[in-house]
Formats: sequence, C-alpha cells, structure tokens
Amino acid sequence: MPVRPRRAAAALAATASIALFASACTGSANNAAADDPKAETTITFWHGWNAPAEVKAIEDNVARFEKAHPNIKVKVVGDINDEKLGQALRAGGSNGPDVVSSFTTSNVGKFCSSGALADLQPFIEKSKLDLDKTFPKVLQEYTQFEGKRCALPLLSDAYGLYYNKDAFRKAGLDPEAPPKTWSQFAKVAKTLTKAKGDSYEQLGFMPNYLGYETVVEHYMSQWDHAYFTKDGRSNVAKDPAFAEMMTYQKSLVDSLGGFQKLDKYRTTFGDEWGAKHPFQTGQVAMQLDGEWRLNFIKNAGVKFDVGVAPLPVADDEVAEYGKGYLSGTIMGIAPQSKKQNAAWELVKYMTTDTDAVVGFANDIGNVPSTFEALKSPNLKFDARFTTFLDIARHPQSTSMDNAINGPAYQETLSDLAHKYEKGQVTDLKKGLADAAAQIDRDIAAAK
Repeated sequence: MPVRPRRAAAALAATASIALFASACTGSANNAAADDPKAETTITFWHGWNAPAEVKAIEDNVARFEKAHPNIKVKVVGDINDEKLGQALRAGGSNGPDVVSSFTTSNVGKFCSSGALADLQPFIEKSKLDLDKTFPKVLQEYTQFEGKRCALPLLSDAYGLYYNKDAFRKAGLDPEAPPKTWSQFAKVAKTLTKAKGDSYEQLGFMPNYLGYETVVEHYMSQWDHAYFTKDGRSNVAKDPAFAEMMTYQKSLVDSLGGFQKLDKYRTTFGDEWGAKHPFQTGQVAMQLDGEWRLNFIKNAGVKFDVGVAPLPVADDEVAEYGKGYLSGTIMGIAPQSKKQNAAWELVKYMTTDTDAVVGFANDIGNVPSTFEALKSPNLKFDARFTTFLDIARHPQSTSMDNAINGPAYQETLSDLAHKYEKGQVTDLKKGLADAAAQIDRDIAAAK
C-alpha cells in the first residue's frame, strides 16, 4: 500500500526536514543548462513511490519517455522522501538526482525561495509552453512562489465525500441525495450515528482533526477564505471564514458525542492505508478522502454500496457546491545538475504529454493534471471517479497557500484548532489573533 504523505499531518511533519533545503546551492538554466538534450546521456530521477504497483507505473512511464527520446536513458530511484531529497540537493555531486518529485506541495514556497529547485521559467519559455492552456489555475499556483516557478504538477488529488449508501437507506435517508451544505451534513451525520454504550456501533462521521484527512485545510476549502492579505500578512483573525469553520467543526464534535468519546473511538480504527480503514469496515458511514480511496475500496472487497460526492459547502455558498481541496505531486530539476536540458525533457514529458499523463493517471488512480488529459477519452476509471474530475475542474476549488517557511503557518493554525476542539481554548477570537501574530513572526524570521 502507498505510504505517501498525503495527510496534512505528515506534510507538516516534513517542515523540519525541509529546512535542509535552505542551504541548497541555487542553479538556473543560465548557468547549468549547457548540455545538448539531443546527445546520448543518462539522467537520474528520484521519486517517492514505494508500493510495487506504483513503482511499476513510474517505470512504465519512464519507458514510454525513453522510447520517445532514445538518446536519453533514465536511472530511476524510488522511495525517496523529502529528507533524503534535501540532503542530496544540499550535497550536490555526480551521485545526486537530475530530476526530482515530491508529494509535499506545501513545501513549494521553501523549494522556490531557497533555490532548492531550479527556476523552470527559462525552460518553459524556450519550449513555448503555455501554462494557462495546459494546467488548471490551482495547480499552477501550488507549483510556484512569489512569481518564481520551480516545479510543475504531475498528477493531482481531489478531496470529496465518501458515504455508505446502505447505511443511508437503513437510516431512512436518500442515498442519491448526499448533503450539500454543512448544516444538512450535521443532521445526516447525527442520523447515521448509532451509540453503543460509551462508544459507537456506527459513527456518522469522524470530525476530529486527528481523524483521517479531517484536517484544517481540507475543511477550509469548503468556505471562501484567504490565508494571507495582499501584503503577505496572516488573515486568519480578520477573515470570518476561519472562525466559522472552527465553530462549526466544534459544534459537530459536540453533537456527535464530544471530543473525548470520539477520540477514544478513533483509536480503534485500522491503518489509513490498510484494508481495515474505518470507512471500509463500516465503523464510520461518511468519510472525507481523496480519489485514491476508490482503489482501496475495490482492493479491500468492500461489500456495501459506496457513493461519492463533493464535500458540503458553507450554507451561504451553496452556489459553489462541487468545489473541493486539491493537492498533488510536483516535479522539478536539481539546481546542480549538469544535464538540465535533458532533465527538462523528462519533466516536460511526464507533466504535459497527454498520453503520458493519462497512462500514469490510469495506473496510479490519481486525477490527471492537464486540461487535455482531464477530458481524454483514454481515461479508464470507476464511473464514480468523474466526481473527482469535476472537483479538479471546479473554478472555486482551492489548495493550501505557499509560504516562505513551507507549511509552518498551517501547523500554527492546526495547533489552535486542536486546542479549541478539545475545549482547551475557549476564546476563539483571541486564539485566532494570537495565531495570526505567531504566523507573521515566523514568516518574518524566515526571510
């Protein structure tokens, strides 16, 4: 099973390791891209996948590239996390990678600002690649920082709502009408919840922030919000959406039994990436998750009828129903590579060639990252996958904002959210003001 750091908690844990990038030497197409991309050469590509099926998918994609570019051989090295990547980029040398990929989109701000990854703009201009015609806006945003583009999106992830249609039917709910607003969702979650002593026979939804995928940024995607002001200062205390989300989440926690009872039940859950995931076992009737869960459901042999839908939205934003949170894998070029033109050929192929993107999306079970691939007739997927394609195309779908210190601001906000749901913080207004001040101090210190 894949152990990708999709969850925000894992992405935040990468903050410390990514500090290694800060001292990485910078490079650019101007001083390191003197190689002839048509010459016989071998480049090294580092990626983070480690599950056998996913490793094979990468190798198959690289094989297609080598067939299209017979002069370029690719040495593929898998199971590389951001810590290993940071060490290699800092050390440089002939044993390092030429092309890299990462699952941690929240670190793009640090990748770009520190020079850990090469500036791709010269390559994009030379190739006459029109990004606006190639990639959705959100994907363009999370692969650049303050005008510097150091990465391109590979495949993407879209988050939505999985729900147990059989449980809906047993509770007298319409399985073809999942909740569209958060107020509707609260009622459905409570209706689906069946208590069992001091625990649950079935929980409608696990709202706790330590629940699988129920993290701050995934919730926030369903409210119109802005993490930062135009001048780069934290906006979490001034934008009412943050208080609205946290107040709603806390009310959901309280209505379903309270933090302590829910958290005790959470400890009975199986691994997020295993067959005993709580949604797959029927322990929870609704689950916030990404498109990849469809493959896990199939592989686990889940017997009940599974429905998928966009997550609910704020009650006053029902016109935006269908939006969701987006993230994905990024690709870039090592700044110290002496084969940057050849490296660019691999990056360009894997991220923009429609057949390559579609083939990889089919093999991995992720959402394609280009407009052409999103509408390709060659996409092969469960019919329910269409919901995630629609979320990926929705103009109001969002991702986490980039910052010079990576996801540190999310860590600060999440710390407040955890304390508020537990009842350790009671003055949310003051808590948000303190969090905003801390975020501003941390960003100032990183510059």
